Amino acid sequence: MTQHVDRSAPRDWVDNAVRLIEADAQRSADTHLLRYPLPSEWGVQLYLKDESTHITGSLKHRLARSLFLYALCNGWVGEGTTVIEASSGSTAVSEAYFAKLLGLEFVAVVPRGTSAAKISLIEAQGGRCHYIDRPSELYSEAHRLAVACDGHFMDQFTHAERATDWRGNNNIAESIFGQMSLERHPVPDWVVVGAGTGGTSATIGRYIRYRRHHTRLAVVDPEGSAFYGGYEAGSCDFTTGTPSRIEGIGRPRVEPSFVGQVVDRMIRVPDAASIAAARHGSAVLGRRVGGSTGTNLWGAFSLIAEMVADGRRGSLVTLLCDGGERYADTYYDDDWVASEGLDLAESGAVLAEFASTGRWLG
Repeated sequence: MTQHVDRSAPRDWVDNAVRLIEADAQRSADTHLLRYPLPSEWGVQLYLKDESTHITGSLKHRLARSLFLYALCNGWVGEGTTVIEASSGSTAVSEAYFAKLLGLEFVAVVPRGTSAAKISLIEAQGGRCHYIDRPSELYSEAHRLAVACDGHFMDQFTHAERATDWRGNNNIAESIFGQMSLERHPVPDWVVVGAGTGGTSATIGRYIRYRRHHTRLAVVDPEGSAFYGGYEAGSCDFTTGTPSRIEGIGRPRVEPSFVGQVVDRMIRVPDAASIAAARHGSAVLGRRVGGSTGTNLWGAFSLIAEMVADGRRGSLVTLLCDGGERYADTYYDDDWVASEGLDLAESGAVLAEFASTGRWLG
């Protein structure tokens, strides 16, 4: 007699959840591609993909959407599932938004001492925070909590590179190249991004190869982060054990979602340089940008200077990851900068020289 094991369940709730997320995306316009002003005689154009215009205010909105769709379509999240994430930053804010959209409880596992501003952003989107005393226990506690409440740990650092369809489907890479199509140099020489989970760099690097563009991918990494050292050593087990001052990018270990094989160049950026470049870029754009955008700009400026020195014309694209309003008490506070032992003067001089001459002394 034929035997069957049938674990099928009604999919009405999941079908509707996917519809809600897709409808939310359909209601959202694509993010802008801003042209950063550079002297026309340089023959080089710089563009910033403005991810701050997402409804949750950052690049992580794309990641959270992809992670939820991935979890739903894998059968990991269903009606009543509590969603857990190990994050005290923008990913938690964006995941809380999507959990609320689906009527699910969201818990962010965060280190005790996380700033009140960050906690408020998570809670404003309907999430709640679970505090731990030792940051090293962030992942293990998220796993434990998910098991204890029969929930699902999203684990952005593992799933980021596989949750996004890197071939297209309106991912950030396809969006960038589509928006560049009518520009003077429609295929950029470089795309410059930071690595937090590694998902964005993996998506863009794969898409470049898939579409056979001549574009190269540069990943900027703040001081104390492990991605640069791991890339240099060719090791996915490389660690520094130190947190990053530049929120949203930089990690104490090379995360599972980082795909170094699709990266053409790594650039290490001092924290003082990231903050100085964020302030410099804010003055030029007339609006505040976050520290990770400063890291991106520092790397992009150095590559532009190489092109200017070589007499090469072309274009570069980088990301405006989030707005600077979230960092009024840190990167834009002179007392905080001084308390961290950072001196922005030297980096500021490098930026001033670049802006006036195109030369790079960094």
